[in-house]
Amino acid sequence: MPSQESYVVRRGKKKSRSAAANRATAPSKPTSPASTFWHPIRSFALSQLTSLVRRATLRESDLAPKYEKVHNFKVHTFRGPHWCEYCANFMWGLIAQGVKCADCGLNVHKQCSKVVPNDCQPDLRHVKKVYSCDLTTLVKAHNTKRPMVVDMCIQEIEARGLQSEGLYRISGFSELIEDVKLAFDRDGEKADISSNAYEDINIITGALKLYFRELPIPLITYDAYPRFIEAAKITDPEKRLEALHEALKLLPPAHCETLRYLMGHLKRVTQYEKENLMTSENLGIVFGPTLMRAPELDAMTALNDIRYQRLVVESLITNEDVLF
Repeated sequence: MPSQESYVVRRGKKKSRSAAANRATAPSKPTSPASTFWHPIRSFALSQLTSLVRRATLRESDLAPKYEKVHNFKVHTFRGPHWCEYCANFMWGLIAQGVKCADCGLNVHKQCSKVVPNDCQPDLRHVKKVYSCDLTTLVKAHNTKRPMVVDMCIQEIEARGLQSEGLYRISGFSELIEDVKLAFDRDGEKADISSNAYEDINIITGALKLYFRELPIPLITYDAYPRFIEAAKITDPEKRLEALHEALKLLPPAHCETLRYLMGHLKRVTQYEKENLMTSENLGIVFGPTLMRAPELDAMTALNDIRYQRLVVESLITNEDVLF
């Protein structure tokens, strides 16, 4: 005969099993109509936001490459109390308390300027010129891959001047070239260089050459200049190409991108050499001294370098599809 204790245990088990069965068969609690309504809208909004962020990131990476740029610090006397924007300490003194970046306006101590990262973001309020402006400064200020002068002039030349005899060799009127320069300095990308304003294409080619001549740091920089000259002196074609490829790595990204775009354009100019009579050798003669300047060499050495400057540009044009 089962004891009373075992009966209680069995009865408890039956109750637990029946409770579990009731929970399983009981209808689930209905979801709130509000949560049912907002869930798909929330999911759609999240997907759209993610898509917009992704497209904005891609657009930024395509159109606005992040070129590294050092600050252009100059000694500055501040009016009133000022604090260093790097270390946040007070700038003491009555005159020349610190330095200020001429391109982005960053104010720091003179000692702090030596350790500030190369993250200058030029402001158009400080960058007021197009010509005679540092190339990297200009492209960062206008948020472009290349200087707008280069893009606009090349587009205009390719639209109506590729078959013009003596293209880049024949000079336009210097007064009108100065007008184009002033137009870019004043209006930037809104400058009118169309045939309505300047019918002679040689004025546009002259303005483009003038831009490169007036760069404070040449397109082929002073630091990279010796490597390019050494490459031009190599007689073996394959070794010369290897040396030029290594020399190109020394150029700042904005300079290299502008040089790539220019060489592609000059390559297209040579495709019409029967009409314009401009071979890669002729273009090398024109652009050699324009794109390269000897860094403080004596007159005789600079004179001897002219033929190597021509060879550098000629090789860059001929092998544009391989080197870039």
